[in-house]
Amino acid sequence: MSTHASGTVTVTRYAPVTSVHYDLVPARRLSLETVASRTGLHPELIRRFVALGLVDAERDAAGRLVFAPEAPAALGRVERLHSGLCLNYASIGLVMDLLDRIDLLEAALRRSGARSGARSEGPSWI
Repeated sequence: MSTHASGTVTVTRYAPVTSVHYDLVPARRLSLETVASRTGLHPELIRRFVALGLVDAERDAAGRLVFAPEAPAALGRVERLHSGLCLNYASIGLVMDLLDRIDLLEAALRRSGARSGARSEGPSWI
C-alpha cells in the first residue's frame, strides 16, 4: 500500500506465490526401447508385463512408457521364473509377491536375532 501526496491510497495486489519444487538430480528413467534392447525382449511383451503388473512403469509427458533403472533386472526375474518353473505370466505375479514377502520376513528375522544376541548367520531350520 502506498500513499500519494494528494491523499489517495493505492493498493497493489500481487499474484499468490506458489511453492515450486525442483529435484536436484532428476530421477533417471529408461525408455521402452532401452529396456527392450537391454533385456532382449520384444517391446510388446514388455507392455504386456506392465499390463499384468509384473514390472512397474510410468508414463512421461508424451504418454510413452518409462521405467526405473531396476526394470531390466525385474524383467530378467520374470523370464527366469517363466522358463525355470514353467509358470504362465499370470501366476508369476503371485510367485514374485510371495518371494518378496519371504525376503522381508527373513530380513525381519535376522534383525530380531541380531537384537536378541542370537546367531544371525542363517535361518534356524538349516
